[in-house]
Amino acid sequence: MADTKREIERKYEATDATRLPDLSRVAGVGQVVERGVTELDAVYYDTADLRLASHSLTLRRRTGGADEGWHLKFPVATGIRDELHEPLADTLPPSFAALLRSRLRHTEPVPVVRLLSSRDVQHLNDPDGTLLAEVSVDTVLAERLAGEGTGTTATWTEIEVELADDGDPAFLDAVEKRLRKAGVRPSESPSKLARALAETAPVRKEKKPKADDPQTAGDHVLTYVRQQIRTIVDLDPAVRRDLPDSVHKMRVATRRLRSAFKTYRRILDRETTDPVGAELKWLAGELGVDRDQEVLDERLTTRVDALPTTLALGPVGSRLTVWSAARRTGSRRRITDVLDGKRYLALLDTLDALAADPPLRPAASRAPGKELPRAVLKDYKKLARRMGHALEHPPGPERDAAMHEARKAAKRARYAGDAARPALGKPAKRFAKRVKAVQTVLGDHQDSVVARDALRTLAIEAHAAGETTFTWGLLYGHEEAAADARERELPEVWARASDPVLRADLKH
Repeated sequence: MADTKREIERKYEATDATRLPDLSRVAGVGQVVERGVTELDAVYYDTADLRLASHSLTLRRRTGGADEGWHLKFPVATGIRDELHEPLADTLPPSFAALLRSRLRHTEPVPVVRLLSSRDVQHLNDPDGTLLAEVSVDTVLAERLAGEGTGTTATWTEIEVELADDGDPAFLDAVEKRLRKAGVRPSESPSKLARALAETAPVRKEKKPKADDPQTAGDHVLTYVRQQIRTIVDLDPAVRRDLPDSVHKMRVATRRLRSAFKTYRRILDRETTDPVGAELKWLAGELGVDRDQEVLDERLTTRVDALPTTLALGPVGSRLTVWSAARRTGSRRRITDVLDGKRYLALLDTLDALAADPPLRPAASRAPGKELPRAVLKDYKKLARRMGHALEHPPGPERDAAMHEARKAAKRARYAGDAARPALGKPAKRFAKRVKAVQTVLGDHQDSVVARDALRTLAIEAHAAGETTFTWGLLYGHEEAAADARERELPEVWARASDPVLRADLKH
């Protein structure tokens, strides 16, 4: 696994006449240590169409300095990136190739820019000698290596202030205040690569920009669809890195996309989208296996931890741990295999093709204020039918199953409202919020159904091992009470979501 570092830095414009002010006067600085000048030679890689740069990703091979080697940077927020490092080698490290697979697909990255930097470094330390930040003045020579502008060069000088590991970001504010007083201004470019690409690109006559605002119903739906596709691609490396909640977020994006295909069938031709939806369902299923187990584990562990010690009879905690481990599928490796498989990569290619050449139907050209409410309300009617079916059943397995079906319909109706929100505004937001409340109640009820089934299994295993089943029965009772509370809460929550005024607002 590549070494990972959270990089928090700020960049500033500099000229030949720019001189750093006395940074020892910055609050908290005890000493400024000159670290000398380092010569850096970095080659940046990308596809011919600069696919990585368009996603604000940076891939480089650099010599010189203490961290020479391959670097891959992912944006986290403005001025914050995760930097992954692999040792120096002649070819792209396999770990980086995997992290970039959702973007590169079948394309090999090629050198696009070379940067030669002369870096003059200072360390800002606190009175105890602990590093607070590194300040560097970089004199840069950039050369375009591929595409239009090949051979073009550009030079500039910039100042970088990088926060020390585990440092307080507020310290960067103090440094910036001092720099601004000296006339130093923040850079307009987020990175050296971005500046190099901009300054070595051919000069073109400015064209009147096209209007990007969605105008038709089809424009709005496609904007939403493309956002979900982008989210899936963006989350691929996060899933591979096993970042928190990344699998869940990627699964949600696949569900939102599949739901949009179903909801907006009058806008996107289902002959094209139905097969894609089937593949999205497959991907969501692969992503969901261990996510579902994770949710169940958290619920049961919380229940066990909340018990007084006098009621936790027998090896409850250890049995739950062993049971959970046995149900795990070696998920991380299995999910990685899915993301490396031909089926997944083919799905990404299909999604790209669909976004580039969408299968629009005649209704796509109509006004969003007419077409989108129609689609949202159709999903609402389906939800209403399933809710009526669920509420008419007495408590028991049939009601549990009916409530689960209603939950799926609520999720789809909520997603429909979310997709329509940019066009319909507050009415769609209120609709989605009310339906989400219904989905939450139904979801917690379904989680209780699953938990009770698991607790019964755990009780059977404990009994077979000669252990007391008292605690498992107690927890089963807690889950029964939780489900009953949700069932009693549901009619009121549904009444708010089924308010006729809420639906009427969607049409105006």
